[in-house]
Amino acid sequence: MAVRAIGFPAAARRSGRRSRAAASGWAVRQWALWSRTLAPLRPLDAPRGRATAWDASWPLRQEATSVRRARRLVTAQLADWAVPDLGDTTELLVSEVVTNALRHTRGPLRLNLRLRDSRLLCEVEDTESAGPVRGIAGPDAEGGRGTELLDLLADAWGSVRTATGKSVWFVLHHPDGSSGSARARTASR
Repeated sequence: MAVRAIGFPAAARRSGRRSRAAASGWAVRQWALWSRTLAPLRPLDAPRGRATAWDASWPLRQEATSVRRARRLVTAQLADWAVPDLGDTTELLVSEVVTNALRHTRGPLRLNLRLRDSRLLCEVEDTESAGPVRGIAGPDAEGGRGTELLDLLADAWGSVRTATGKSVWFVLHHPDGSSGSARARTASR
């Protein structure tokens, strides 16, 4: 029985064989694409889903006080997760990303945090599909340095289109390489 390679690159179909890594990589990409596409949509004015021990999500209103609220939420959550040393950097970057979302979108926002091992992922979802634009700020400019701060302080950052708009995210690694969960267990003993 012949197996037809649908969706694989033409070179792989012509050669008659494909490596397991190529097939696996293709399958992983397709699964990620379809799972994101078919996932039920949650409105941005609600948390992303059920909160877990290492995931947190909060809706934010389209008002200037949302920046202060986002900073407070992040600081409190990091203290709860026992990683307060990430607080200052996370607080600054969340301020930048939320402020940018408030300036350039009209709809609701959602702030999401996820802590896994020594990696903190923070994302802000909004209703505008256009990603952040890098600009060159003059020495006297009062704004326009948000992407520069992300470049300097975050270990990685980017923007992803979603079904409801986009998500701007950044990643910070814990300085000592341990997770908050390990330190929280040690402190409770």
